[in-house]
Amino acid sequence: MSFIEPTGRRDVVEYRFPQGPSEFWLAQAAGIDAEVAQYFLVSARCGCFMQAARSLNVRATQLRKHLAQLEDQLQRSLFKSQGSALTLSRDGQQLQAQLIALVHERKLPVIEQPLIRLAVAESILHDILGRDLVSLLRRNASVRLDIISLDSELSLRAISADVVVWLAGTDSPLPGPSFAISEPQRLARLDYLPHIAKRYSRVAARPDSLGDLADFMLVQWQHDRQVTAFCPWNSLVEQRLAGVVQLHSYELMLEMIRCSACIGLLPHYMSQFDRGLVALPGLFKQPMQRQVWMAVNADSRNEAEVQGIVELIYNTFSERREWFEG
Repeated sequence: MSFIEPTGRRDVVEYRFPQGPSEFWLAQAAGIDAEVAQYFLVSARCGCFMQAARSLNVRATQLRKHLAQLEDQLQRSLFKSQGSALTLSRDGQQLQAQLIALVHERKLPVIEQPLIRLAVAESILHDILGRDLVSLLRRNASVRLDIISLDSELSLRAISADVVVWLAGTDSPLPGPSFAISEPQRLARLDYLPHIAKRYSRVAARPDSLGDLADFMLVQWQHDRQVTAFCPWNSLVEQRLAGVVQLHSYELMLEMIRCSACIGLLPHYMSQFDRGLVALPGLFKQPMQRQVWMAVNADSRNEAEVQGIVELIYNTFSERREWFEG
């Protein structure tokens, strides 16, 4: 740096840079590794290292390490804390402006995530896979995932997806997806039984025969009316002249069983999912069973992101295997 004295202003001293601040930061920005630049820009945008790490799908410690190395490289402090908020220092703002300019000029790569389409039977999505999918999104906020809820055979035949999880007979995956898929894999066999909320039924007063159901409201998910395996239950519901509620929402059906003293047909694992519900075995002599099947789109089955979703599904069913035994 050198000092200059403007003409007629001997009381003012200015600093002269060998190059202007913009040129300095442009040169620095151009020399930063693309991945580290991405870490910096996302952290600046989020104002939170933890959220930035989620968005980038990296550990927060890894993110902080790279940013600390960047500050050492530039010999500048790029961030400052104001209470609980993370903001950019003046130097950080200069670097951010130059990096954004480089991004707009396509001199920094934009990391695009592939879109993964996951189609899942509505009950399986709600009861089994929903929690682990939420955990996936908590760990990786940059994922592009299109989740399709399958509530009928028609919707299964109409969709196109990378991974499909659906319900069919125990001996055959048909009817299945209409597009080319890998060989369907069995995930679990489900037995279906009438269920009631514990708080609305004392043990001694719970129905143990079909005749005892006359004093209870029955609730049916409309999708189940088309399932051949549920003929014993569907016949009972169709014979009712009163005390029946038909619903198009699986979640609302569950809520009515929990809160309205209704009896509805649910998978036998439901008492594991919701401890407030109890199964009523022995009412029907004929078992009502379905199989959970999974298949992968033949065109995208080798993609790493698709394999990651497949692994998540396998792990979920493996961790809950006691739900499906007995």
